[in-house]
Amino acid sequence: MKIIADKNIPYLKGIAEHFGDVTYLDGSAFTQDTIKDADTLIVRTVTHFGESILKDSNVKLICSATIGYDHIDTAYCDAHGIIWKNAPGCNSGSVMQYVVSSLITIARKKSFDLKGKTIGIVGVGNVGKKVAKACEILGMKVLLNDPPRQAQEKDNSFVSLQTIMDEADIITFHTPLIKEGEYRTYHLADKEFFSLLKKKPIIINSARGAIIDTIAIKDAIKENKISGAIIDCWENEPQIDLEYLNLVDIATPHIAGYSADGKANATRMSLESIASYYGLDKQPISLIKEPAPVNPVIDLNQYSNSDNRIYEAILNTYNVLADFARLKASPDIFKKLRNEYPLRREYFAYTITNTLNNETVILNNLGFKYE
Repeated sequence: MKIIADKNIPYLKGIAEHFGDVTYLDGSAFTQDTIKDADTLIVRTVTHFGESILKDSNVKLICSATIGYDHIDTAYCDAHGIIWKNAPGCNSGSVMQYVVSSLITIARKKSFDLKGKTIGIVGVGNVGKKVAKACEILGMKVLLNDPPRQAQEKDNSFVSLQTIMDEADIITFHTPLIKEGEYRTYHLADKEFFSLLKKKPIIINSARGAIIDTIAIKDAIKENKISGAIIDCWENEPQIDLEYLNLVDIATPHIAGYSADGKANATRMSLESIASYYGLDKQPISLIKEPAPVNPVIDLNQYSNSDNRIYEAILNTYNVLADFARLKASPDIFKKLRNEYPLRREYFAYTITNTLNNETVILNNLGFKYE
């Protein structure tokens, strides 16, 4: 079997070779000519896979090592017998970690307490559910909006988008990008959305750039219709809007889901799809191992002067300001900042020592280990 894989997918080299003859290409080098003889593709979001690239190819299976699949023309694949697989939930813990770090950072910047604030979560899939749980653990009031789930599950715990627009102090988006139909999310946050907000909320987008209309949110910031913005996903990546970059409170190069754990999970899921499709042994997948953190033990006694040692432990695992600084300094290397992203591990890779009172319960519920 001939596999062509994006060379920037981590933890793949040396493992994928157990499943076939592998050629690694840069994401931009996937063309009709380079992939025509491949049986299987392992891809990211860099290239769009539709008729123009897949026509007359030998491709039988496309595995995307990502949650999203809007870069795959699923209708074309379905019509031409090409199986496609994404990696749902692979980096949900990573995005949750990003959101929580960003919430703590902006709360400190703007001098407010997260506890008691209302956060509206738009899209309650694998990521949204983890964000909701973490926010509840930190004492926030959580509003959930997910029209497709509400219609399917008849669950009264969901609220309308209008309720979130009326009541939320913070609104975070975790939907797929859907460009048409009843549950369209393309430019869900548009000029009308921002004009109807009641509480000047902080806006977070770590889902897909085009969920938010760039022009509309820039105007909303300038007109004080929102009180802040945390943006990880951008329209027209990697050529992002520099005015937008300079208007928001926290800006990062689409790396919310880029923990080592999220990347490894995506690679595992892609290889599992290949093994299942071709009836191959899955044992080699167990060879994928994430590197340990540089400092896997967090001693809370080092934060004796802090007013919130739980927040310090969280920021110890990931401080979003480092990614913000890198993007602000060099927005022209957006793609490189993604491809060469430094090691980040999620909470469960860390052990907490010297906890006090309710710190153990909260940190354990977030996923940390403790002594």
